[in-house]
Amino acid sequence: MPEKVFLNDKLIDVERAQVSVRDSGLLYGAGLFETMRSHNGIVFRLEDHLDRLFRSATALSIRHTYDRPFLRRAIDQVLEANGLLNARLRLTLTNGPIAETVEQASPTLLITATNLQPYPSEYYQTGILVVLCPYRQNTTEPICGHKTTNYYPRLLALTLARQKRAAEALWFTTDNRLAEGCISNVFLLKDSVLYTPSLQTPVLAGIARKAVCGIAKDESINLVEKDLYIADVLEADEIFLTNVVMEVLPVIGVERHTVGAGRVGPITRRLREKYLQTIEEECRNKR
Repeated sequence: MPEKVFLNDKLIDVERAQVSVRDSGLLYGAGLFETMRSHNGIVFRLEDHLDRLFRSATALSIRHTYDRPFLRRAIDQVLEANGLLNARLRLTLTNGPIAETVEQASPTLLITATNLQPYPSEYYQTGILVVLCPYRQNTTEPICGHKTTNYYPRLLALTLARQKRAAEALWFTTDNRLAEGCISNVFLLKDSVLYTPSLQTPVLAGIARKAVCGIAKDESINLVEKDLYIADVLEADEIFLTNVVMEVLPVIGVERHTVGAGRVGPITRRLREKYLQTIEEECRNKR
């Protein structure tokens, strides 16, 4: 069965899907995307994804007429047409082909889904290595804190990290505050207190980040959102990263520095277990 994608207003075979060569997302990165995951055919925290999409679309003038019911139906159609229950989905929304007037603007919507490919199990058992990103996050850029299709700097930094046999790179701002990973949010634990950079850093308002913050509160773990620096990273007892695909991913090394005891910490394990439980509870099989 040919792979199906949802393009603009209908399902279509992936080989027949076409986007204009004048699309502003292709030419200028004028677009947004959401990476989502489904479990048992249900997208985890879909409403949070749509909140973030609409919020960023308003902030960055990505004009569209799509509403929540339309996008929910489109996502369900893609999952059902491809026979997927546990999937990685991507929703891309651009300003569409370049238009002379706002009235002529026609956004491009693309939704795709593939089988979910989880991170290697050993990552969660023994932890991963991260490096320090050689680039800096400029907090004055208008796209900062939004998940835009102008993503190449993140992918370039991730490639450099993997060349050093690391799984992620940590970004800092131009004034040396810890921000986030290339594709993840970051949490530090010190003396039983959980720290993460505030959204006003700014960092991407990660869906998994929000879930972990809620779990920490439920588990009576003291959570503080504040400015963090390299010293905080090097002094942390535990470090972990989050996104909806990696879930809660433990870090045991930063460059040549060993985090804590050099093994996955108890709070990280606890939060990961609770996060997986949350997915199971919120994504009970609807079929």
